[in-house]
Amino acid sequence: MIHADVLQIKVAQGAKPGEGGQLPGHKVSVEIAGLRHARPGVTLISPPPHHDIYSIEDLAQLIFDLKQINPKALVSVKLVSEPGVGTIATGVAKAYADMITISGYDGGTGASPITSVKYAGSPWELGLAEVHQSLVENGLRHKIRLQVDGGLKTGTDVIKAALLGAESFGFGTVPMIALGCKYLRICHLNNCATGVATQDKNLREKHYHGLPERVMTYFEFVAQEVREWMAALGVVKFEDLVGRSDWLHAIEAKPTNNVV
Repeated sequence: MIHADVLQIKVAQGAKPGEGGQLPGHKVSVEIAGLRHARPGVTLISPPPHHDIYSIEDLAQLIFDLKQINPKALVSVKLVSEPGVGTIATGVAKAYADMITISGYDGGTGASPITSVKYAGSPWELGLAEVHQSLVENGLRHKIRLQVDGGLKTGTDVIKAALLGAESFGFGTVPMIALGCKYLRICHLNNCATGVATQDKNLREKHYHGLPERVMTYFEFVAQEVREWMAALGVVKFEDLVGRSDWLHAIEAKPTNNVV
């Protein structure tokens, strides 16, 4: 914590709001337990329940304490895209957080319960737009950085998020796929066929072939697409894109012949 550049208070995750990522006990090895300050063999949930946060005042106290421990680190608060998140984000900004992360439902891995993936959470676009507008209306937008995650895949997603108000962008699923993940959604079984999400040394040594260069190449292509969009829009500085929602236009959904 003392040496970290960013400290994040993860209130919830967009792909699994209310339930959190679940790590079954048989996957909690001695190494994992040591990293998580837990006991081997005991099921873990991420994020765990925050029994010390029941109000914005409690959150403000935690943010204050973190800044006393590490004054140089940015303190981030992760929220879920949902109706009313703008009001919560306003309170987070007043609690002197440095960054707010809005998480959408479309990210996540096999650690997400299937009920959450299918029936919980909202698109990051809705939450991001609401938070940006709420912060602007309350005169707080200039005091905090706004980040978004939850299924970002392309440079187009980055541009769209910037136009809706984001300044920072979180990628998780696609870089993992670049490292070899086939998105089989069996992470909880500890028998990942590509050796990515398993503690089984045999699977990791035989089947994992990920290289950091693959992730680097992926982000180079994302950056290239962002540059192409900026050129098409006639924008020189990326900051000039932030909050320009007037450049977005809704596309009407085409009717389908599917009968339910």
